[in-house]
Amino acid sequence: MREAAKPNILVSKCLGFDHCRYNGEIIAAPFVQKMRPYVNFTVVCPEMALGLGVPREFLRLVAVEGEPRLLQPQTGLDHTERMHAFAASFLNGLADVDGFILKNRSPSCGLNDVKVYTSTKKGAAALKGQGMFGGAVMESFPHLATEDEGRLNNFRIREHFLTKIYALAAFRQVKASGAIKDLVQFQAQNKLLLMTYHQTELRALGRIVANPDKRPFDQVVADYEQHLYSALARPPRCTSHINVLMHALGYFSDELSREEKAFFLDALQRYREGKSPSSTPRSLIRSWIVRFGQEYLAQQTCFEPYPEELLELSDSGKQMACVDQRNEP
Repeated sequence: MREAAKPNILVSKCLGFDHCRYNGEIIAAPFVQKMRPYVNFTVVCPEMALGLGVPREFLRLVAVEGEPRLLQPQTGLDHTERMHAFAASFLNGLADVDGFILKNRSPSCGLNDVKVYTSTKKGAAALKGQGMFGGAVMESFPHLATEDEGRLNNFRIREHFLTKIYALAAFRQVKASGAIKDLVQFQAQNKLLLMTYHQTELRALGRIVANPDKRPFDQVVADYEQHLYSALARPPRCTSHINVLMHALGYFSDELSREEKAFFLDALQRYREGKSPSSTPRSLIRSWIVRFGQEYLAQQTCFEPYPEELLELSDSGKQMACVDQRNEP
């Protein structure tokens, strides 16, 4: 129903783009490849950027005097400073990015769950930490959508990631426009989405957009951006999804039959029980938007937060749909 802005995503090159792993392998990442027509990918291999060839001796994070170092156990070479310098230079020059998909558990790209060994010796004990480049990404862009390809196998995480990158891409276009009217429109079109994510931040964003003090666009949009990041920081609660969908149902209360309403409520209950995703009752609302020509809801991003071609029902088996883990209002 809407024409969505294309997100700009930085992705690890080994995730289906090139045979650049230390052993010459390429990582199968079907969902990343599925995204290619719908996002603008920029690829990076930090290890190759350091001039390390393919194949190459593997790297390992090793704690030295309490600090992780990026070492090659076979050669004894320490690439820590070079990786820090590359990450700083590369990320400082990265403009208009909306999110990241990085190789999980990689000593360079990993975002978490990366082994940090106590020594270079075989069988050394290991703690958990961040890859050196991945850690720099998290430090430089803490509010953007950032995941590894392993976590994207989880339905709930994947849905949140996609929703966030498309919201941020649309907001990036608003910032580039420099027009208050575009910010007002963004707020209006995302009202129900933001209601799903965080009602307190929704109210704060509304006050910012109202701009009673007639501040210039740059000040307003900078303030808005910080609250938008806060609103989208975590996946929304199951009950918030249900409340917004019930709110939308009210727009059709006089047009629907008793059987149609019962069918919708049954779909909501199946979502509540974790037997189906939120996209099922959301699709019913979308069908009624078309059927009854409901223009206000047709503009709401929450009913199509990302291209439906990217919807996948597959899941890693960990919290597919309706699980509440937050206490935010």
